[in-house]
Amino acid sequence: MRIGVVGGAGKIGKLRVETIQECPDTTLAAVLDLSEDAARQVAGGAPVFTDLERFLDVEMDAVVISTPPHTHEDPCISALERGMHVLVEKPMASNAETCHRMLEVAKSANRVIATGFNMRYYPSFAYVKDVISAGKIGKITHVRAFCGHDGLAHFTHDWEYRVPESGGGAMWDIGIHMTDMVRYMLGEVTSVYGVASESVWNLPGSEDTALAVLKNPEGIPAVYHATWGEWRGYDFAIEVHGTHGVVQGAYAPMKNVLITLPEPGGKGTTTKRQYFDIAVREKLFSWKTTAKISFAEELRDFLKLCKGDLSGRIADGNAGLRSIEIANAVVESSRTNNAIDLPVLEPVRL
Repeated sequence: MRIGVVGGAGKIGKLRVETIQECPDTTLAAVLDLSEDAARQVAGGAPVFTDLERFLDVEMDAVVISTPPHTHEDPCISALERGMHVLVEKPMASNAETCHRMLEVAKSANRVIATGFNMRYYPSFAYVKDVISAGKIGKITHVRAFCGHDGLAHFTHDWEYRVPESGGGAMWDIGIHMTDMVRYMLGEVTSVYGVASESVWNLPGSEDTALAVLKNPEGIPAVYHATWGEWRGYDFAIEVHGTHGVVQGAYAPMKNVLITLPEPGGKGTTTKRQYFDIAVREKLFSWKTTAKISFAEELRDFLKLCKGDLSGRIADGNAGLRSIEIANAVVESSRTNNAIDLPVLEPVRL
C-alpha cells in the first residue's frame, strides 16, 4: 500500500514515517510538512511537499495525518474525496462537528477512516482486553480508570493545551487515550455524568481535572479521572473488575496484575507481569521506542481494516468521535449537574 504522511517531520510524524518505511507491505509515497527541508530529512527519497493539493496529486492509497487536531479536517476530507483511506491522530479533530463531517465523507466515499489510539497496542492494555475477551474474570461489573501528569511543562507548543486549537484540556490530552480505553473495554459508552474544573492552570475551556461516571448501554459503570494535577508525575492505569476476578493494566512503568477467583469470594490466584525489558529500553532510548512499536502494530491493523477485516485492535472513526463526545458531555454534565445520554453509534462497515 502506498501511504503519504501529513506532518511527517513532526515528533510523532517522524515515527509514523519510519513505520511505513520499515513495513514490508507499505511504501512511503510522499511527505507533506510546513518545512520542506525537514520533510526531506525523513522522506528517504520520497517526494516532499508544502502544498496539500500537490501532495494529494501523488498516486497513493492512504494518508496518515499527524498534525495538530485543528488542522485535521482539510487533509482528511480531501484525501477521502480522492479515494484514499485515512488514519488520523488523536484527537480526531478539535470538535465533534468536524468529526461528523469527516465520518460522513468517509461513508460517502466508501473509504476507511481510523483514529490513532495506539495505546490499545501497549502490551499491558492489550493484555487487559485479551483477559476480558477470554472470560477469565467473568462478567464485567465495573471499571476504574485514571490518567494524569503534572501539567503544562509536558507541552512543547501552545496549541497542545489552549482552546480552540486543542479542543479542550486534560480529557483531550492524556485523558483521551483513557476515554477510548474505557470504551474499548466496555464496548460502548452511552451515559456520562461528571465534573470538570479549571482551578489549577486557569485556562478557559481547558479543564485541568475531570472526574466522571461513564456507563455502557447495559448500565455497567466506569469511574474515570483525567488530570493535569498529578504531582507525582505521569500515571496511566485501568482496572476491570468482574464476577470472577480483576485485571489491571498500567503504563510508566508497564505492568499487569490479574487476580482470578473460582467463584465470588473464593481463593484468588494472582498473576503479575512486569515488562522489565520495556522499562530498560525506554530508560536507554526513550518512550518513543514503545510508541513506535505500537504504531507499527497499528499500521498492520490499518492495512487489514482497509481490506474490510475488522478483527484488529485498531480504533475506527467512531472511536475518535465518541472520545470527543464523552469529553464534551463531561463538561456539559458539570455545567447542568445532569447525566448526559449519548446514542449508540452505528457500526462502521465497508
